[in-house]
Amino acid sequence: MTSPPKNRFSQGIAFLYIIFLISLDQSIKFIILRNFTLGESLPVINSVFHITLVFNKGAAFGIFANATIAFILISALVIVIISFFLSRPNISYDTRLALASILAGATSNLIDRLRFGYVVDFLDFRIWPVFNIADAAITLGTLWLVWKILIKDRKNASGVV
Repeated sequence: MTSPPKNRFSQGIAFLYIIFLISLDQSIKFIILRNFTLGESLPVINSVFHITLVFNKGAAFGIFANATIAFILISALVIVIISFFLSRPNISYDTRLALASILAGATSNLIDRLRFGYVVDFLDFRIWPVFNIADAAITLGTLWLVWKILIKDRKNASGVV
């Protein structure tokens, strides 16, 4: 059974979105790596937002540093599982984009771990650990799914829209 054109369209949009996010994150990381030394910081908005080059050998906020092989395996597993769900024709458009965000972020950070043994981070808001676009995509995609599951779908199930 072939999927309806609407689902194929949303699958195509999700694929382009994944390619865009990976390309954006990797391109900016490339520029940062070419122009910054480790720990160097450039204030964009002084004391609020800086571009700072950090090498993250751990997970979020640097926890579990030096577990590169474990992170590679976990990332690969997450990518396979999300790819399976994205291949399903009956996923809503917003769920598909949330999953695509997580997949793109996981893939881009996996590329870093395979290339360097660490993740390149550069967005520094001074009140939060330094992160990158891939981290933001993972976080926003996850928050969207949580919101959808806990709030939006519950409202729809109760008949309140």
